[in-house]
Amino acid sequence: MLLVCALGLLIFPGPYHRIVEEGKNSGRLSRLIGAAAAWALAPFAVSIGLGIGITCERVWGPVGGLTAGAGSCLLAFGLWYGLGEYRKASEGNAERAMSSQNPEKIEDPGLHEKIDAMLTEARVILPGAQALLGFQLAIVLTDSFEKLDTQLKSLHGIGLLLVCLSMLLLMAPAAYHRIVYAGEDSPDFHKFGSWLVTISTAPLALGLSVDVFVVGTKMWSSPAAAMLSALFSLLFLVLAWHVVPLVARATKRQNRRAALRPSSRLGVRETLR
Repeated sequence: MLLVCALGLLIFPGPYHRIVEEGKNSGRLSRLIGAAAAWALAPFAVSIGLGIGITCERVWGPVGGLTAGAGSCLLAFGLWYGLGEYRKASEGNAERAMSSQNPEKIEDPGLHEKIDAMLTEARVILPGAQALLGFQLAIVLTDSFEKLDTQLKSLHGIGLLLVCLSMLLLMAPAAYHRIVYAGEDSPDFHKFGSWLVTISTAPLALGLSVDVFVVGTKMWSSPAAAMLSALFSLLFLVLAWHVVPLVARATKRQNRRAALRPSSRLGVRETLR
């Protein structure tokens, strides 16, 4: 569950950039990326500590597992947060001051840079989908999978197909770019590719949540606990990747219309005069 939260936060800036900023750069997006990365590292560090601790417990016993897990977690927090905060006191003042200027400034980087950013965001999501698909394929070959109920096996198959669909959607823009436009820049390609990258997160969220339920049935005796974990995963990912960006886009457009109304009325009055 911690890794689901970390994954959701790390991917969150990509859909936000596509849906809200429409590929443009802004101070708001820069702050959002920094905040999402900072928040994502915390659950990732704790999950690393838990994973290392559980694994080393089987090698060195409870004390060795606890020591290794706690040490890994503390080291992760120290390198990812502590080191930066320590150096922050003496380094980077000028750069942080420059970054804080014009926080609401929006820049259009140009079509080439926007297409490059869109393809880069697809490549950021793709390794996670590929790794998840690899685990989904490999687990079918284990003895534990054979012991699952038929319904759970079918759910795993559905999750596998959903993740596969997400991976195919993420890879499609690059192939489409080469075949249709021979690698040249095009506004239509930027729009179409952004649409593919954005919708690819929907089957990824569904597929991941389905497999969270399957795994939950193996960890907890109560089916309700497995269902709650799957629903939490789905709601968290859908909120981060779809609902929050869509609400932010609607709010942004509403504020833009409100800002234009006074100037439009003033223009009408000047024309009448």
